[in-house]
Amino acid sequence: MVLAALDRRILEAFSRDTTERLRPILLLRVALPRVESFLADNVAKEARKDALAICHAGGTLGDTRLPEADAVRALLEAAREIDRDFLDRVGHFPVRIAIPYERIEPLRRRRVERLLELSHRILRRWRAGGRLRDELTHDELRQRLQEILDLYVEETVALAHSVELPALLVPLRQRLAQALRHVMREVAARMASDLAGAVHRRGQATVTRSHAGK
Repeated sequence: MVLAALDRRILEAFSRDTTERLRPILLLRVALPRVESFLADNVAKEARKDALAICHAGGTLGDTRLPEADAVRALLEAAREIDRDFLDRVGHFPVRIAIPYERIEPLRRRRVERLLELSHRILRRWRAGGRLRDELTHDELRQRLQEILDLYVEETVALAHSVELPALLVPLRQRLAQALRHVMREVAARMASDLAGAVHRRGQATVTRSHAGK
């Protein structure tokens, strides 16, 4: 699905931008190889989960096969299956992770709900032959994208707490998490603004060309 592929590209760009922003931070230089590997693996995991939510939204455009609460529960259970695959895979590397579901699940639930709602609106508009910029204003789109990305940030930071660090860095775990959150939230805000701007600039360019041809 086009929207799921776009979501993956956004998450991959988010991870790359975050890593580049982390490089100059002295506190993170020792931990960066582990953080970089963790972020890359996390993208693939989260993109699979997002794709399930997007596909569900696409499959329910014309019906109500599952009540929303049931759909969210099913997606959260599927997310745990993907987590198990992720943990099996990283188990071969010198990193131990124990997913803190008591912290992550409420964040994940909210992100699934927001992603379902936004995906449904986008796909419904596309199916009707419309354009995203006609469905959401620039500010509405930016706010929704930033909310989803901010929830992704909080979930990632919560998960990062469970990644084993070099012994020297264990006492600095809280400061490392704060630095990671700060950088990721800045990247999220910029990406949400850039994406919303790109969608609406395309629309403005179309209008400008149309008027120029008259």
